[in-house]
Parts: sequence; C-alpha cells; structure tokens
Amino acid sequence: MFGLAQQFLLMKKTAFFFFLTLQAGLVGAGAAVAHTTSKAAYHDPAQYGRPFAGVPDGRDAAIYQVNMRGFSQAGNFKAVVARLDSIKALGVNVVYLMPIFPIGKLRAVDSPFAVQNYTAVNPEFGALADLRALVDAAHQRGLAVMLDWVGNHTSFDHAWVTEHPDWYVHDAAGNMVNPIPDWKDIAQLNWAKPEVHAAMIQALRYWVFAANIDGYRFDYADGPSQEFFTEALANLRAIPKHKLLMLAEGDKKKYYLQGGFDLCYDFGFMNVLKGDIFAKGKSVRLIDSVNTANYRKAPANARMLRYISNHDINAWDGTPQQLFGGQRGAMSAFVVAAYMRGVPLVYNGQEVGYAERVPFMGARKPIVWTPNPLLTREYQRLLKFRNGSAAVRHGALASYSSDDVCAFTKTLGREQVLVLANLRNAAVNYPMPASVGTRGWRNAFGGQPAALDHLTLQPYQYLILKK
Repeated sequence: MFGLAQQFLLMKKTAFFFFLTLQAGLVGAGAAVAHTTSKAAYHDPAQYGRPFAGVPDGRDAAIYQVNMRGFSQAGNFKAVVARLDSIKALGVNVVYLMPIFPIGKLRAVDSPFAVQNYTAVNPEFGALADLRALVDAAHQRGLAVMLDWVGNHTSFDHAWVTEHPDWYVHDAAGNMVNPIPDWKDIAQLNWAKPEVHAAMIQALRYWVFAANIDGYRFDYADGPSQEFFTEALANLRAIPKHKLLMLAEGDKKKYYLQGGFDLCYDFGFMNVLKGDIFAKGKSVRLIDSVNTANYRKAPANARMLRYISNHDINAWDGTPQQLFGGQRGAMSAFVVAAYMRGVPLVYNGQEVGYAERVPFMGARKPIVWTPNPLLTREYQRLLKFRNGSAAVRHGALASYSSDDVCAFTKTLGREQVLVLANLRNAAVNYPMPASVGTRGWRNAFGGQPAALDHLTLQPYQYLILKK
C-alpha cells in the first residue's frame, strides 16, 4: 500500500490542481491592502446578507459535494438552486461547491484548480448575484455553504505572476516552478513570504463578506505552511457573527486535528477500504488500525471526512458501484464511512446511483438525474438516523470486527448503537461477542427485535441496531 502522501499525489496526478487566484484589484489599484507584513489591515466589502446561524459543528456535519461542471446540463449556479430541496431532503446540512473562480488560460488544461482570480466568479457559472442567490436559497433551507479554496498555487496568468513575481518559488534558472512536474498549469506560491499570507487572507475574507459563505474546503492543504493556516484560521474565526466550518484536504493530522481545522480528509480510510478490503480481500480489521492512527492524541471533537466517492475518486478511479462490488457493496461501505467515527460526504449523483463518471475538466458529461427512489430513501434513512443519534455522532467507539464484518458500537450515556456491515460478496456467519450480547437490540429503523443468536449476514448486508 502506498503511503498516504504518495497515494494522495498519485490520486491527484492528472487533476492539475489548485487554488483559487486572488482578484488583481485587491493586490493592485483599488483595494489598498498592505503587503509589507502579515499583520496587514484588511479592507473588506460590505457584509452581504445576515450571517447564517445554522452552521453545524464539525462532528455534526453531513456534506454534499457539488461538481459545478457535471451537476447539470446548464452547468451554473441556478441549476444547483433548482435541486436544493432534493439535497436538503437527503439529510445533509452542508453544501460544498467545487472551485467557482475563473481559471487560467496560460498553459491551460481546463482545470478548475488553476485559479486566475481569487475574488471573481467564473462566468461559466454565472455572476456574483447568482452565487449570492444560491447561498441565500441554501440558508433558507438550513444548509451551510462551503467554497473550495485552492491556495497553494495560482495559474500562470494570475496578476501576481507579473505584479509580485517574488511571491513565487523559482528554480536555479529563475523560472517559476510547478508544485509537481505533472501539474503544468500552476505556479507554486512561496509560503515563506508574509505578503502572500496577507493577500490570501484578504481573499478568504472577501467571500465571507461578499457572498455570506460559511466556510472553506482547503484544497491540497499539505502545500501551504502550518504558520499560514494558524494565522489564516485564527483571522477568519475572529470575523464577528460568523461561524465558519474548515475542512482540510490533506494528511498532516498534527496540523488539522490539532491545528484549528474542524475536519480532515481520511485518505487512509479510503485506501484501506477500497484498495485492501474490497479489491484485495484483506482483513476488515485493518480499519481499526486506521482509526487508531487517525485519532491518537486527537481532541475529542476531531473528525475525519470519510466517503466512498468524491470528484477525484470518481474521475480517476471509478464510481462507487465499480469500486465496491456494485450498489449493495457501496451502501455497506457508506454505512461504515458515515457511522464509524467519521463525517460523511456524498458526491453529487451518488444518491441516485448514477453509474457514470462525472468529469470536472475537459468534455462536459453532466449527471442524468434519473430518479432512484429506493436508493435515495436508503441514503435519507441512513443520514436521518445519524443526524438524530448523539451516540453515532459523538459517542465512544468500540470495535468488534472480524476479518469479513465491520462491527462496532457507538455509546453515549444510555444510548447505544450497534452496526454490523458485511463487506464481502458472500454470506458470512458472525458470532456475537459476549460483551455485546444478543438480547435487547432492536432495528434502528423499524424497532423490531433483532435475532442475533445465530447471525448470518447476507452478501453486503448491513444492520443498524439500537438499545
């Protein structure tokens, strides 16, 4: 198995990442941002709208990812608004939008992760007014909105390239370098520069005021320095009346679980689940090792973001059905991701079992939203129970997994939940541990008593029980 950092780079290799480029006006004429020190005075636009009071704590989040370029035939903000009721009904409470900013045209590969302007809207999706309308509509439905922030680098036609070339890393010949050679369309920012910190924080603040957004997903968070994140997150959290949710796409857990982020991507969990357990048939107990590594010495409220699909997994590796042995295997895997001390992410189209890949660069292939009411109701039921169970979201985890079955309890006070998920495409006998017991358990959804004395789980079957 690859190390987490190696696996991450491999997974991202073709995606030509990265972060949203700051508005030239903020760093040139018109914005008067001081660049001589990281203690710059920030000049924010007027606050649009009323700060949203419903932003969940990290542990209580359930996140829905929108690939703007694949979400709809129209490919714009208005099309997302049209489906917000369906998104809300799923049981999520956060909508995360992939990069919404203009992308570079110099050395371009059509990647939304090569940002040309950090404080402008990509006209492909609409205008600022359309983004505001989406945020307003989400807030009206009790949904928070996160933007995807690509801050480690910019496109080569970002204004900073000519106005502040010293803000970038250069090679021995004086050329601006790519963070990774395969990422041809982006230039690496120099995070030793306090001016870069100040300009990036100014841009991050902009959207909190200009569009009333509720947080950020920080793309390739392993790139910028720890010092930047310490400074930036403290600055953003000090904005009056705003509660912001911060998600790090990275694997340096000493930064993210203890350094100010609410959530961190769990690459290790996905690698083990997809690569070791489903693809190679290795022991399900490997998940216990991932939990131990991720949460060792972590604060009680630390949570990893877990998923069976996202834009990278979908585009480069395959759909949930392809990776997890069909739809039933995907659902069993999702139960483990959502209930075993993780915060769930649902990638657009997953809830209807859309079986095609959804690109985010190159030719557009939008989701065909053919209704799948049985599957959608299953996702709704799983997320509704998680939302209503303090034990699932906050409780102590005890694992009883076998080589084939992921089995665990979540306990908080008098509430106890037992989850059994067969991760094999074959019937498996599971002897219930004496410490768990076979009496008193009821189906979490119907309330029927559960017969656990001689338990056989059918292929990819899962049970969620409670006392």
